[in-house]
Amino acid sequence: MRNAVEFTVYGDYALFTDPLTKLGGEKLTYQVPTYQALKGMVESIYWKPTIMIVVDKVRIMKPIRMESKGIRPIEYHGGNTLANYTYLKDVEYQVQAHFVFNPHRKDLAHDRNEHKHHNMMTRAVKAGGRRDVFLGARECQAYVEPCTFGSGDGAYDHNEELHFGTMVHGLSYPDETGKDQLDVRLWRPVMKQGVIDFIHPEECTIVRKVKEMEPKRFDESNVRLVEDE
Repeated sequence: MRNAVEFTVYGDYALFTDPLTKLGGEKLTYQVPTYQALKGMVESIYWKPTIMIVVDKVRIMKPIRMESKGIRPIEYHGGNTLANYTYLKDVEYQVQAHFVFNPHRKDLAHDRNEHKHHNMMTRAVKAGGRRDVFLGARECQAYVEPCTFGSGDGAYDHNEELHFGTMVHGLSYPDETGKDQLDVRLWRPVMKQGVIDFIHPEECTIVRKVKEMEPKRFDESNVRLVEDE
């Protein structure tokens, strides 16, 4: 694709939380990053309301290893408690993604310049991102460098298939769907020779409504309007 970007992202720890483990205050990471987590990384590197990021695939470069830590999260009523968070340790991924124009932002049709946005995104990748990049959680700092997807040796290059069961694919926000609701998407990823090819959000067949939500509203100068409580 003409507007595709490829980069490697790595860090000491990652936490792609399985939502089922949050109920008791614990956090257990998925074995691989979710579509939504990778999309958030790309948006931290470069994002504009004119475009929507589409993650094409991810390549797992290092062996999947986990480490549990005792954490004292701050409680809402004050004080803290002890919880166990299980992280991925010493991770590295190659990511390929591209962007499409947001059809629901017709007010930004004048900004639909593919060449401009691709050049800016490419420069942002070389600079390591416009904003801080995280591997699923704020405490998991990530580092970004440009790469050629498929280059180098990966830990699972010679594995035929590895199934991960049902996982969260991502969240569908009203700004990108045109619907006044927030949905969560599920899917069943399969890693082949170390690579997971993501299906597009609209191809997910397991979709559940989370809550009613209206899209963000902006004025003519693209400043977000906040409704009165």
